Amino acid sequence: MSSDWTIAEVKAGAYTIPTDAPEADGTLSWNTTTLIVVQAHSAETVGTGWTYGSPACVPVVNGLLADVVVGRAALDVTAASDAMVKSLRNVGRQGIGGQALSAVDIALWDLKARLLDLPLHRLLGAVRDTVAVYGSGGFTCYDDHQLREQLTGWTQRLQIPRVKIKIGESWGTCTDRDLARMVQARNAIGDAVELYVDANGAYTRKQAIRVVADAADLEVRWFEEPVSSDDLDGLRAVSGSVHADVAAGEYGYDLPYFRRMCQAQAVDCLQADASRCGGITEWLRVAAVAAAYGLDVSAHCAPNLHLHAAAATPNLRHLEWFHDHTRIELMAFDGTTLPLGGALRPDPDAPGHGFTLRAADIEKYRDD
Repeated sequence: MSSDWTIAEVKAGAYTIPTDAPEADGTLSWNTTTLIVVQAHSAETVGTGWTYGSPACVPVVNGLLADVVVGRAALDVTAASDAMVKSLRNVGRQGIGGQALSAVDIALWDLKARLLDLPLHRLLGAVRDTVAVYGSGGFTCYDDHQLREQLTGWTQRLQIPRVKIKIGESWGTCTDRDLARMVQARNAIGDAVELYVDANGAYTRKQAIRVVADAADLEVRWFEEPVSSDDLDGLRAVSGSVHADVAAGEYGYDLPYFRRMCQAQAVDCLQADASRCGGITEWLRVAAVAAAYGLDVSAHCAPNLHLHAAAATPNLRHLEWFHDHTRIELMAFDGTTLPLGGALRPDPDAPGHGFTLRAADIEKYRDD
């Protein structure tokens, strides 16, 4: 082990990548997604992290966060994370600040594991060798053909036994079409596959309960953000009234947020996003809080980013094989694989998270 393992450089870049088709959920629509990549250097070793958000993350990383991280011991990731959190006091931990922090934290964990020549999930303390996924997409703007093709691609080609579609179209004003698309999804996947839905906070409390009641024969197993994730009383009310597990938490940026959600008994499964909540350092703490309340955690989006942390989380339920992010990660990084049989497998031999940026392949999308 070298005493010269200090963090020599931290650098971020942003890449805005068009979607392969227009995408929309209950409350938002988009046609591009921005990938922010952070690389941390120590001697000849490079660690890579990323997040999805605004290009405004780049100056936060290259200025504020790099200033407090460069020169620190590369193995002391938790100390670096703590210093970054403190440095964001006046900038703000939420939003851009939290996304920038998360990307740097993930890069530092990857760097540490590579320096020690260990797969990241082994460094963290693996509890499993495979991680269950669910197919996620089913955007509200898809036509019938697009929806069927996506769902059958997951269930037939990849053999994923659980899939999720978006509902709550146009802020919950198109419930007849929501229900029709849920029926179409069930017909496409058959009876053996679990059906999940995500309203992205589009419904009112009683509206969400009515929608699931009207779809009772479809056996919906997971109802994500039926109401706003800020409405903890509403989430609890829906959870107590429906058969499906209610999930939320993807917009959490700090530990108190998740504690409040658990304490309010607002969810049946806690979602967390390591690309927002503070990287792997905070993800592990969030999972511990959930465990203290008897809850599983589910990783929100960015499946490859979450893979190794998920493999080291005892109370993990699954991670989200989100169409938009999987397409980008398969294109942008070497080492990514498909979840054949409904599971991803961390490389047992590659150091770090095992993913290497294809810088030349995505340079045309660079926008910072």
